[in-house]
Amino acid sequence: MTTNVGEKDRLYRAIAGVIILLWGISNANALGLIGFVVLATAYFRKCLLYIPMDVNTNKA
Repeated sequence: MTTNVGEKDRLYRAIAGVIILLWGISNANALGLIGFVVLATAYFRKCLLYIPMDVNTNKA
């Protein structure tokens, strides 16, 4: 599987994902799901929104 999320991008996504996920859980709203998706893109290093725009932040 090819990746399109680099290390810095992955770190920022992980931090933002945790914050959004916790905020969504504490407020019991849909932000929790959005946070989960952001965390998943950090974990798998694959952003589906980057594909049609031909963006690749992965240097490898």
